[in-house]
Amino acid sequence: MNQSKLRIKDMTMIALFTAIIVICSWITIPTVVPFTLQLFAIFTTLGLLGGRRGTIAVILYLLLGIIGIPVFSGMRSGIGVLLSTTGGYLLGFLLSALVYWLITSLWKSSLPIMAIAMVLGLLLCYLFGTVWFRFLYTQSNGAITTLAVLQMCVFPFLIPDCIKIILSLIMIKILRKRLPQ
Repeated sequence: MNQSKLRIKDMTMIALFTAIIVICSWITIPTVVPFTLQLFAIFTTLGLLGGRRGTIAVILYLLLGIIGIPVFSGMRSGIGVLLSTTGGYLLGFLLSALVYWLITSLWKSSLPIMAIAMVLGLLLCYLFGTVWFRFLYTQSNGAITTLAVLQMCVFPFLIPDCIKIILSLIMIKILRKRLPQ
C-alpha cells in the first residue's frame, strides 16, 4: 500500500514538473535559438525531484512535443522541431538531465554537487546543440564556422543560463523544505 502511494506521488510530481517545464518553454524571446525559461525549469525539476524522476519529466516533456502537443518554445511541436537546427538543444536537455542524474547518484546531492552537475549538463547541452546546429545548418545553407555558431547559439546565452542555474539552486534550497520527498 505504501509503495503505491509513493508511485502515485512520484507520477503526480513528475506530471506537475513536466507542466512547469512546458509553461516555462512558452515564455520566449524569439532569436535564432530562443531565450526561454526551459533551462531554469529543467534544472529546478532535477534538483527537486532528483535525477531519476527529473529525467523522466524531461523525457515526458520531449515526448509530448514529439506527438504534437505544442510544448516547445513558440508553441511549436512535432518531430520536425527536434530535427530542426535548434532541436539539438532540446535533445541536449535530456543529456543534461542524464549527466545530472549520474553525478548526483555518484556523490551526495548537496547544493555544490548539484551546481557542478548543472554546469556540466549545460556544457554538454551547448556542445550537443552546437554540433547539431552546425551540421544541419551546413546541410541546408552551406558552410558555417564553429565560431559563428557559438556567436549565434551559445555566447548570448552564457550569462542568462548561469543566472538561471543560480536562481534554480536558490529555488531548490527554498522549496526542498516545503515539498514532499
